[in-house]
Amino acid sequence: MVLKNWLQELEFELVQGSLEAEVNEIVYDSRKAQPGAVFVCMGGTRVDSHKFVPEVLKAGVRVLLTERSVEEELKASGLPKEELLQVTVLRTPDGRRGLALLSAARFGYPAKRMVTIGVTGTKGKTTTTHMIKTVLEAAGKKVGVIGTTGMILGDRVTPTVNTTPESYQLHKAFLEMAKAGCEYMIMEVSSQGLKMHRVDGIEFDYGIFTNISPDHIGPDEHADFAEYLYYKSQLLNHCKVGLVNRNDSHFQEIVKTASCKLYTYRVADNGGQEQAAGAGRKEQAAESAADRLVADFEASNICCVSQPDFVGTTFKVTGAYEMEVRLGIPGRFNVDNALAAVSLCSFLTLPKHLVSHGLEHIRVNGRMEIVHTSKRCTVLVDYAHNAVSMESLLATLREYHPKRLVVVFGCGGNRSRDRRYSMGEIGGRMADLSIITADNSRYERTEDIMADIRGSIEKTGGAFLEIPDRREAIAYSIIHAEQGDMIAVIGKGHEDYQEINGMRYHFLDREVIKAVIEELEDKE
Repeated sequence: MVLKNWLQELEFELVQGSLEAEVNEIVYDSRKAQPGAVFVCMGGTRVDSHKFVPEVLKAGVRVLLTERSVEEELKASGLPKEELLQVTVLRTPDGRRGLALLSAARFGYPAKRMVTIGVTGTKGKTTTTHMIKTVLEAAGKKVGVIGTTGMILGDRVTPTVNTTPESYQLHKAFLEMAKAGCEYMIMEVSSQGLKMHRVDGIEFDYGIFTNISPDHIGPDEHADFAEYLYYKSQLLNHCKVGLVNRNDSHFQEIVKTASCKLYTYRVADNGGQEQAAGAGRKEQAAESAADRLVADFEASNICCVSQPDFVGTTFKVTGAYEMEVRLGIPGRFNVDNALAAVSLCSFLTLPKHLVSHGLEHIRVNGRMEIVHTSKRCTVLVDYAHNAVSMESLLATLREYHPKRLVVVFGCGGNRSRDRRYSMGEIGGRMADLSIITADNSRYERTEDIMADIRGSIEKTGGAFLEIPDRREAIAYSIIHAEQGDMIAVIGKGHEDYQEINGMRYHFLDREVIKAVIEELEDKE
């Protein structure tokens, strides 16, 4: 490939060399340097990769994309002057953006071969993307997904380091999806992904903004909430059509710089969700009634349903699209996510009966995942691993009026002990029975972690048991369930391992639950 063919969308200055140079790869890790590669230099808070120029030149690289002058680094390589003159050096304002645009070109702009959907927000990204995936697959479409749970292509799940991977990895994945026949690509777009230019050069066909609240603020993330909100909102400048939650108290700030065509959705009857939202809802109350009522898609008539063969929520969609929905995931807050998915599907002109079927049978690994339901009990798995998410989960499950609400949980080792105290207090106060067990103990003793949790539960007077072995704890909760119980196994969600003393051992809550249920059914 000739270098100039990769530079169509890149802003650059040719410092030396030729745009006719032959290239076959892009690298941004000096350890992967090879002849024929373009080495992209990026300045960073921890590592400035410009310093690796001498190293990559010795490895055979002859094309550099830089953010600054590298004259000293060229000399430091020790290559003869005549060889240094053959090195092509391009300068661009931002190396990360340069990497994104080069990568899109290197893989042949594969995102343009699919309908692309980006989802951002503090909460609900994973659930919303999986809802859309389920509906599309119910309609017979082939779909690729990238997000928190990895890259999903068919039955294969490839773990990813970040929710939104580096741009090179994204475009490589897009090409694999396109070659596999995917018609749609859905991905979670994180604030860091936007800040670090990982999605530069991608114009999503549709962008969804679920909600925003303070998160990811601190060293190596965002300086403050204002910066976090700014980068989140940039998705609306990376898409053709944007769908935004009209109920979010920061709605006006989210959309004020949007360049896409905007549509809104809102839950018109939040019921118990009104109380759970707390201070954010008070801010929203300051808006005028007329302003709050304007939305293109609305959900109302929300009902929590618990039946032997179905535990979930029903609601009605009105506005630009109308249908009745049975959502196979508990929780009023999931109505927001489902409404976003329904709204999006209306643009894709999918048959309503397929949208309905997909949402009724939805399963999102580790997110309010109903693993078993019967007259005897309902068992679900959730990723809730801090006080806020645990409290929200238990409050949601109370709306289904179980005979007993049982929660099985632990806490990760080598993390803040405050999390243990707060989760213990919530379990003791909100559950009928807490079963304290192991999570990822890492380099701590499970017994020490459990003791911290126990201390908080004891202060509440709540009922609890201690069973260190997580498999035994899950089994106990099911074997001793009373008719009508709801059991929540929380903390690990989709994780398929337990981390103990630096080693990871296979462990998936869902598999353990199913094995226990099968054993009980065999005995019966």
